[in-house]
Amino acid sequence: MGTIELTAPPATTPLFARAALGALSGQHRPPELPDTELVLPGQAVDLDHLAAYARVCGFDLADRLPLTYPHVLGFGLQLALMTGGDFPFPLLGLVHIRNRITRHRPIRTDELLTVRVRANGLADHERGSQFVLTTEVTVAGDLVWSGESTYLRRSGSGGSGRTREATEPPAPSAVWRLPEDTGRRYAAVSGDRNPIHLHRLAARAFGFPRAIAHGMYTKARCLAALGARLPEECVVDVAFGKPVLLPGTVGFSVRPVDGSADLALHGQDGRCHLTGTARPAG
Repeated sequence: MGTIELTAPPATTPLFARAALGALSGQHRPPELPDTELVLPGQAVDLDHLAAYARVCGFDLADRLPLTYPHVLGFGLQLALMTGGDFPFPLLGLVHIRNRITRHRPIRTDELLTVRVRANGLADHERGSQFVLTTEVTVAGDLVWSGESTYLRRSGSGGSGRTREATEPPAPSAVWRLPEDTGRRYAAVSGDRNPIHLHRLAARAFGFPRAIAHGMYTKARCLAALGARLPEECVVDVAFGKPVLLPGTVGFSVRPVDGSADLALHGQDGRCHLTGTARPAG
């Protein structure tokens, strides 16, 4: 595998513009994932940015990073990989269907981080093709955090790849009203400016009646609600279901199961937006 070392985080807005131009050009794409790892070494945490992220997602300010924050640190690298000419799928239209995070130990806000991103796991899916973007964060050579984001490239008329069935939701432990600008506020702190999250008209171009919330925002919001109940070494694995239309009201539920916790996020109509499990690592 080849390694490309960057000196600064990639700016995401130009990468989304590149993705839009690539979609219009109909460029030829190779059939395989690139055998490349992008590396961003020696990164200090921007405390102002961290505070802004915490406010948007509902985390308390602390001297340790929120569990989902390293995903944001690696998102620019993910985007750079997916908008490269050697990537097999166009960025726009990809569906984030699953995310798994493993925290090997808490990360202090004063530590220097090296972030690595690579693509793997290309496989057939009943609705198209799927692949995984793996993000790893190390401190002084030790792995402290890893994340796996599974994306779906739809083909044919098989639907979005996300769960759409309505179920009888559990009684929520919290109910959240998500305003219309939720996607724009999260985009400002995450760099994820996919147009489906920003404005109603842009979302309609991709088949949504209104803008939709980011999947990683909903995951972060759920973990912020768990707070100190998450163990220091933990695995949180979630599947994203029906997108949350903005504005919208959702109910968060958590159920203890044998030392772990089952998480869920449902709409008022019973549609499932997120399901997952938080458990101790190991």
